[in-house]
Amino acid sequence: MNYFIVYAHPEPRSLNGSLKDFAVAALVAAGHQVRVSDLYAMKFKASADAEDFPERDPGERLVYHRASGDAFHGGTQSPDVAAEQASLLWADAVILQFPLWWFSMPAILKGWVDRVFAHGFAIGVPKPGTKQWARYGEGTLAGRRGMIVTTTGAREEQLGPRGLNGPLEDILFPLTRGLLFYTGMDVVPSFVVYRTVRLPDERFTEVANAYVERLLTIQTTEPIPYRTENGGDFDERGVLQPSLGEGKSGFDVYRK
Repeated sequence: MNYFIVYAHPEPRSLNGSLKDFAVAALVAAGHQVRVSDLYAMKFKASADAEDFPERDPGERLVYHRASGDAFHGGTQSPDVAAEQASLLWADAVILQFPLWWFSMPAILKGWVDRVFAHGFAIGVPKPGTKQWARYGEGTLAGRRGMIVTTTGAREEQLGPRGLNGPLEDILFPLTRGLLFYTGMDVVPSFVVYRTVRLPDERFTEVANAYVERLLTIQTTEPIPYRTENGGDFDERGVLQPSLGEGKSGFDVYRK
């Protein structure tokens, strides 16, 4: 299998970084192909701005998504963006690995998403032969598995259904359904390491082996059963059919 790990942590000696290194070594030893985009080490440009489009007329008002579409279709994207897109297309499994900061991902990873998931590549993709968009279960990255890997200092119960911080699944929803599933990937449940500042050294190998096991079984893991856009669950306005989601609330209504 081809694994593409997009890694966003500024300290390579962190627990997060050690888990990434352990996993890469184990995957390679098992005969798999692995690519890692270490965004901090790469000094990946996080700001989505006019500098991304050197062929664009600077006298025109910048509409970023239109400019990204023009660059994608015209073959004038920044080389760093095109390289990341090539890795996404190469991959069988896409892993976004990062520490949970302020209920989200580090800014450099958000910038990676903004720039790499360009119009025409990941959004604004028409479904051939229809007037529909290829998204939410369909799209450029269909056929791939996606997974979030994150570390947090919070206790597991604090990120549970009644926890102080709110349910982790809700916090990650913009990434699991709004990014990975949106672009066509089958999304498996996230791998989370809790209370990292209190993790005893002797537990590292246990956690690292659990991570590797999740990676090695990603193709056979049951994906999150998100509702697709074009499968009949939503009406022509994009609103969930009234007969669906009974007894559910919040983001749960988007699961079958």
